[in-house]
Amino acid sequence: MSLTIYNKKRDFKKTSEPSGKIKKSSSKKLIYVIQKHAATRLHYDLRLEMNGVLVSWAVPKEPPKTKGIKRLAVMTEDHPIGYEKFKGTIPKGEYGAGKVEIWDKGFYELKIKDEKKIEFFIHGKKLHGLYVLVKTNFGNKPGKSWLFFKI
Repeated sequence: MSLTIYNKKRDFKKTSEPSGKIKKSSSKKLIYVIQKHAATRLHYDLRLEMNGVLVSWAVPKEPPKTKGIKRLAVMTEDHPIGYEKFKGTIPKGEYGAGKVEIWDKGFYELKIKDEKKIEFFIHGKKLHGLYVLVKTNFGNKPGKSWLFFKI
């Protein structure tokens, strides 16, 4: 887990996004947030606190609230703790330019985590229950493509 890619993609003199270093949150509960991001294409950024960063996935469609709906989730660069509070507009010309708003937030409990599966219980305002991310080799980003769904 590293924030090198995150920091290289941003000019912090132009964007109000937080820069950061790897650190634990001040809460004893693990951070969960989904941000609605109106960039080049509207998508939702799923972020889970792990090992001092927010591990992140871009979800092209609205996250599933009920069982039986599966969503593609493409792993992106880790984000710093503190990003879960970010909302605003990333300036035109900057990486990820567009409006970012908090769609859901809360905390989560990790149940299972290995190289191919992450199972966790979300305690959010919109999403609540047992969810899973399963790694796939499908799509145009094999190795970064996951399925996100409620079980």
